[in-house]
Amino acid sequence: MSAELILALEQLEKEKGIKKDVIIEAIEAALISAYKKNFGSAMNVKVNIDRTTGDVKVFGLRKVAEVPDMEQMDISVDEAARLNPTLAVGDIAEMEVTPRTFGRIAAQTAKQVVVQKLREAERGIIYDEFYNKESDIVTGIIQRIEKRNVIVDLGKTEAVLAPTEQTPGEEYRFNERLKSYIVEVKKTTKGPQIMISRTHPGLVKRLFELEVPEIHDGTVEIKSISREPGSRTKIAVYSKDENVDPVGACVGQKGTRVQAIVDELRGEKIDIIKWSNDPREYISSSLSPAKVVRVDATEDEKAARVIVPDYQLSLAIGKEGQNARLAAKLTGWKIDIKSESQLRQSIEKQLFDDSLNDGYMDFNAEDENNDYSEEENNDYSGDQDDDVFID
Repeated sequence: MSAELILALEQLEKEKGIKKDVIIEAIEAALISAYKKNFGSAMNVKVNIDRTTGDVKVFGLRKVAEVPDMEQMDISVDEAARLNPTLAVGDIAEMEVTPRTFGRIAAQTAKQVVVQKLREAERGIIYDEFYNKESDIVTGIIQRIEKRNVIVDLGKTEAVLAPTEQTPGEEYRFNERLKSYIVEVKKTTKGPQIMISRTHPGLVKRLFELEVPEIHDGTVEIKSISREPGSRTKIAVYSKDENVDPVGACVGQKGTRVQAIVDELRGEKIDIIKWSNDPREYISSSLSPAKVVRVDATEDEKAARVIVPDYQLSLAIGKEGQNARLAAKLTGWKIDIKSESQLRQSIEKQLFDDSLNDGYMDFNAEDENNDYSEEENNDYSGDQDDDVFID
């Protein structure tokens, strides 16, 4: 090795951000193993690389002892004194043992270490870049499918779209561009492992931030999202600025903004709802597109009874209860939906039950105050019968 190596390491430090001293220390550690492997030495050794000239020297390390036990591990006091007069028993003496043919081995080892460090550095840079993009959206190109996992090329590295993160019904084709949401970035021995998702609600949120400038700059705020991937999403939006219609901003002129998101999600329906701090108003809006007649909310239990017209009941509940389920997730409230006729029947039944209960209580009250009844009871008691018979 020579000064050219030092210059090359300095250049790498500038371009890749790998510190020169870190690489040199790694080369020194690798050369120790190379020395023992190639020269079969059991002696403890250390390697020094001159930071200016690049010269490599190997030093054997032997312990100073009055009576040396092992030839390669110990050194006598007299021998140590010839190397360094200040050495005493128990000290470590350093003896240069650099082989003549060690230069070629050192050069090969240095090359391997530098290549390895470069790979580690690149992996570290990629990891840091994508770790900072966690919970963000990325665009990649589908490369292949392995055991139902979709491998997506992100440019500097690849990401994995696991089966559990794939939208039901979506088809993934080779060389197709795909937007996805970064769920997690892990460090592994083979480099960073990036897990992406097409089902996460965060994907919808990030798509709206890309398409709607008012959301990106904070004028419109996304309060809540509930999603059943591939089928339907509900999103609640709010604006502090009274002059800005949050729903209109998200829909866009002639629906262009929301349509772009629907296209990216491959036809998934999106309901955009205006958020309100009034739970009745918010719950009513959350059941869109159904029309709501009345909302009775119990804030302590976070439960609400919603009344809708008879012809709107199936729309409010949705296919297999989807609309009501998404509304409950969006608002965080338990929602019970009834039609007007169901409510009327419930009220009539309650009134009928109450009237029966009231009548039963009146009948008992009359019995308690009826003297004839009491006389009858007395007449048919065992003691009264005996008294009459004796007389």
